Amino acid sequence: MPAKSKAQQKAAGAALSAKRGETPKSELKGASKQMVKSMSEKQLEEFASTKRKGKPQHVSK
Repeated sequence: MPAKSKAQQKAAGAALSAKRGETPKSELKGASKQMVKSMSEKQLEEFASTKRKGKPQHVSK
């Protein structure tokens, strides 16, 4: 499942970095903090690898 916005893609990248141990989990904020807990590394890779071109900055609810 690809990311739907640039913000979601960036949060997934931060969460993936923490999950791999490259970034301390204490540095995470907001959505990325929850993504580490609830998503597998493979799911985070799918979100983080989504192309940003043509994506909105944020998705409206």
